[in-house]
Amino acid sequence: MTSTVLWLQRDLRTADHPALCAAVARGLPVVPLFILDDEDAGPWAEGGASRWWLHGSLTRLGERLRELGSPLVLRRGPALGILAEVLGQTGASALYWSQRHEPWARRREPGIIALARSLGCEAQAFPGALLRDPAQLRNRAGEPYRVFTPFWKALREAGPARGPVPTPDRLSAPASRVPGEDLDSWGLRPRTPDWAGGMREEWQPGERAGRERLARFLGEAVFEYDVRRDHPAVPGTSRLSPHLAFGEIGPREAWEAAMATHARGEEPTPRGVESFVREIAWREFCAHLLHHAPSMVESPLQPAFERFPWIEDAAGLRAWQRGATGYPIVDAGLRELWTTGWMHNRVRMIVASFLVKDLLVHWRQGEAWFRDTLVDADLASNVANWQWVAGCGADAAPFFRIFNPVLQGRRFDSEGEYVRRWVPELAALPTALVHAPWEARPVDLAAAGIVPGRTYPAPILDHAFARERALAALREIRA
Repeated sequence: MTSTVLWLQRDLRTADHPALCAAVARGLPVVPLFILDDEDAGPWAEGGASRWWLHGSLTRLGERLRELGSPLVLRRGPALGILAEVLGQTGASALYWSQRHEPWARRREPGIIALARSLGCEAQAFPGALLRDPAQLRNRAGEPYRVFTPFWKALREAGPARGPVPTPDRLSAPASRVPGEDLDSWGLRPRTPDWAGGMREEWQPGERAGRERLARFLGEAVFEYDVRRDHPAVPGTSRLSPHLAFGEIGPREAWEAAMATHARGEEPTPRGVESFVREIAWREFCAHLLHHAPSMVESPLQPAFERFPWIEDAAGLRAWQRGATGYPIVDAGLRELWTTGWMHNRVRMIVASFLVKDLLVHWRQGEAWFRDTLVDADLASNVANWQWVAGCGADAAPFFRIFNPVLQGRRFDSEGEYVRRWVPELAALPTALVHAPWEARPVDLAAAGIVPGRTYPAPILDHAFARERALAALREIRA
């Protein structure tokens, strides 16, 4: 008996899944297949934190698919070769998958379509990762959007391109078992040393956990999202980003659920809801940028920045990665990242500005670190946001907008709660000093148990000097 192979990638859910729904609708056995393909992804393969999340996500998805009747098949290696094997082993008459927009994924798709057709299989990619096809959402001149505000207005007016699709009640399994691999054998989770304890405490991967998190957020927090989202010490954000990154919940479902929190026709949309769906739109904007400009993974969207005099500063980069810059809000963010695999969005902007503008370290170095340490690492969002902070991307913050880490800390962590949590060696300092411990008198330092340069590092450079150096570099490329 023939079958349908459903190739799962970053769409690890069963609800609102067009490719899965279409596979079930064919009325034949469905073979859910996940391939861990580090070769095709190359330098953009899953980082350490993402691999930790992937293990949990595949575990939960495997349990759910067994409940539905057809177990998840796991295989590791080059996608093209494994698909050829599985299509042959199962006698499949169709191969379905959800479309991806990373450059390496788009490059391999024609070969996969040709392979399937050479074996007599229907081959079709379905939407699901985005709200709109990037090829269809364009400005009045027919060009892709490069500025967010008009993109947001167009997307807000158009809304998602499709409605929901039903979750299957049952999957028919093939008559004979399809050989697969054991998830534990992939070594996606650390053993010695085990650096994932903080992630285990903080996160529960999987579709069910993502939907529960969305429901909790929309139950109350969304209505204050616009005023609380910039303050890292309070639970003001949705923390849905890893669930969205792995497709455990789709952006359409999150968008529609948010819009359903207030009565249809109620105007204006509550500001918190509007702010939240705008963030979903920013994620979409990043993906559309990458679709239309795949070279942005390595090159700035603004060509003038090809000449920018970045500095090779291994010591500065290492201090930044370790959360040992001597600037408390910066160090707090990078320690939160290392411990939990996540960092608050406002703090992401602060630490990124410090790396590319205070230290003048190339944005690609920061992007690579985030890609390895974030559980929500997403190539489009990561690259686009780093270029945004660096001033070299689409709709970018101007390079001369250089965050002062002390003022940012005092504004968005006014009581010092966030810093005290992640930089506990400063916990006993008075609030007025916690974001600038070098301003403390010796008596204050002694009372707080701080020995400058020993219990907490002195600033690795002076921000005022760094700001002037960055502006001089900007003048250099403008000249």
